[in-house]
Amino acid sequence: MEGILEEILQLVKKKMREQGAYTREAYKQFVVETIDYFIEKGKLSEEDNLKFIEDRLMVMWDKVREKISEEM
Repeated sequence: MEGILEEILQLVKKKMREQGAYTREAYKQFVVETIDYFIEKGKLSEEDNLKFIEDRLMVMWDKVREKISEEM
């Protein structure tokens, strides 16, 4: 599970940088979009605990925000 979380997180951070969107709302939108993308690609399924995955990624918001601030 941690591996897939890290994959999603890396893609979310990439999207944030590419689109210049650094708010919590944008982060949440990218998390949801990326989870949907992983479902489409077969890396996740509806049987996975998608709410748990989304919640875990949202808990990481503060650390993501700090990391992106350091990079800017």
